[in-house]
Amino acid sequence: MDLSQNALQITSSMTLEITAKAKQLKSQGIDVVDFGVGEPDFDTPDYIKDAAIDAIKKGYTKYTPSSGIIELKKAICAKLLRDNRLSYEPEQIVVSNGAKHSIYNALCAILNPEDEVIIPVPYWLSYPEMVRLANGKPVFIKTKEENDFKITGKELKNSITKKTKALILNSPNNPTGSVYTKEELEEIAKVIVEANIFVISDEIYEKLIYEGSHVSIASLNEKIKELTIVVNGMSKAYAMTGWRIGYTASSREIAKVMSNIQSHTTSNPNSIAQYASVAALSGDETIIKKMAEEFNKRRIYMVERINKIKGLKSNKPKGAFYVMVNIDEYIGKEINGKVIRGSIDFANALIEGANVAVVPALPFGMDNYIRISYATSIENIEKGLSRIEEFLNNI
Repeated sequence: MDLSQNALQITSSMTLEITAKAKQLKSQGIDVVDFGVGEPDFDTPDYIKDAAIDAIKKGYTKYTPSSGIIELKKAICAKLLRDNRLSYEPEQIVVSNGAKHSIYNALCAILNPEDEVIIPVPYWLSYPEMVRLANGKPVFIKTKEENDFKITGKELKNSITKKTKALILNSPNNPTGSVYTKEELEEIAKVIVEANIFVISDEIYEKLIYEGSHVSIASLNEKIKELTIVVNGMSKAYAMTGWRIGYTASSREIAKVMSNIQSHTTSNPNSIAQYASVAALSGDETIIKKMAEEFNKRRIYMVERINKIKGLKSNKPKGAFYVMVNIDEYIGKEINGKVIRGSIDFANALIEGANVAVVPALPFGMDNYIRISYATSIENIEKGLSRIEEFLNNI
């Protein structure tokens, strides 16, 4: 069968595979603690759900403009000005079917065949796949654990070639939880402006920061703003993963191209979810702050426990809801008669021997780590880490 060679090179999502495996075991009656989840365990706040119900009752169930309703674009502009000191007009906003869709639209809008996109390692596993689908070439910069998995301006400059078109920057970061400071972003922005390349700034975890504060690279000056495509959405901060609303803010030229692309591919995002998102962005965020406070309690507990378990260690993440766990001490060793060659073997050992699901970091570009999510209850965290500790102590 002669299928697209470009599409055939795309791999499946390892995070979804682990989640599916955990669900399969649970369906068999096995008590599995799932640390693979990439979404808040909280329910969508009632005021957002009420706005969706109201939209249905008012009949807002028809097609909307392909790039989003004007009410939502205005709410996004107000949010960007309020939270990020960024001034945009509604025509610079494109609302899409989740932040992932927004990133893919951005790549399709700026890339020509063989253009290079720089991606720091570890990365969210979909970045390089989306670059390839958009006919670009991912180029990787491996970060250091001692630098909290962040690139420097010098490392970026040394990776830029004549084919470089863009950098994908994710802060707070998935999978590491790292957060770039203003000073670090200024260093990176200087290199970007000098090289005249784009930066896709994925800020989806913006409201989940526990140490320091969020700075959008686009807010540093007008030159870097013109080269930045800001990506954000409703999924993480507002516990709206299934509602599928993401958005970009960019120059008018880029926004127009993205809007044209979307008009011929997916058309408009869900109309009801758009009206619910207006309420989310315009409402009282007290409940959002309470969710972040709960995540912070879990973060502190999880890191302390991990660093007491034999052979495991981790930095303390400053944002998002993930911990990157270093498993170097187990690479090359045997667990239950099987040699641990990397993170996939280690993750399989944990789910088979301890009934705990974690995400191997090979798909994130680092095979000597696993990713553990604390987007689950403190009771689950305690139970899961105790199982891991007991399992590793007994091998």
